[in-house]
Amino acid sequence: MRVISAKDYEDMSRKAANIIAAQIIMNPGCVLGLATGSTPIGTYKNLIKRYEEGDIDFSQVTTVNLDEYKGITKDNDQSYYYFMNHNLFSHVNIDRNRTFLPDGTEPDAAKACEGYDRVVAATGGVDLQLLGIGHNGHIGFNEPADVFKKTCHCVDLSETTIKANQRFFASYDDVPKQAYTMGIQTIMQAKKILVVVSGADKAEIFKEAFFGPVTPKIQASILQLHPDVTIVGDTESMKYI
Repeated sequence: MRVISAKDYEDMSRKAANIIAAQIIMNPGCVLGLATGSTPIGTYKNLIKRYEEGDIDFSQVTTVNLDEYKGITKDNDQSYYYFMNHNLFSHVNIDRNRTFLPDGTEPDAAKACEGYDRVVAATGGVDLQLLGIGHNGHIGFNEPADVFKKTCHCVDLSETTIKANQRFFASYDDVPKQAYTMGIQTIMQAKKILVVVSGADKAEIFKEAFFGPVTPKIQASILQLHPDVTIVGDTESMKYI
C-alpha cells in the first residue's frame, strides 16, 4: 500500500488525476473503474483539463462504475448515470457505448446484478479502480456487514449513508434507500486501486480502514490485502496517522 500526501483537496485531485492520466497514456485501451460522490469531482475536473490540453485521449477507454441507486431513472439529476455524464463523459471524447453502470431502473435485483457482473467480466477486467471511502468505511455501496459480498448485489443503504446523501436531495424521503453495487471480490480483482480521501471528517475512518484490522464492519479495510493500492489523501484526512 502506497500513501501519497497532498496539501489540500486541489492537490489531492491533481495527483489522483495524474495517476489516472498515466494509466491512459500507457494503455489507451484500458478499463477504468470509476466512482461517484463529492470526493472524485476534482479528479474528474483535472482529467478534463488534461484532455483539453491534448495530453490524454479517451476514445479507446472503457469504464465501469461501482454503483447506481435502485429505482432512479437515468435522467434524474441525482442518478450516477447523470453524474458521470455531467462531471466527465460529456466533456471528453469517450465512446458512450464503452461506459457502463448498473441499471437502476431494473426492478429485479437478481437480474440487474447478474447482468452487471457479466458486463464487467466482458471488459476483460479493470486495470485501475478509482475509489472514495464513506464515513462508515463503505466502498461503492458495500456497507458495514458481517461478511464481504463477492459480486454485484442490492444493498439497503445505512442510515449514515442516507443522511450523508440527503444534501443532494430535496428531503430525506427523496433519498433512495437501496442501490446496486459492485461486489468486494470484483473490486479486489482490479489490477490497480486508487483511493482518494479528503477532509478532517474522514480522518478517523482513514486510520481505521487502512491501519486497523481487516473486517467487514469496515469494508474498505479489505484493501489492505490488495497488492497494488495507492491512497492519495489530503493533510486533514491523514492527521491521525
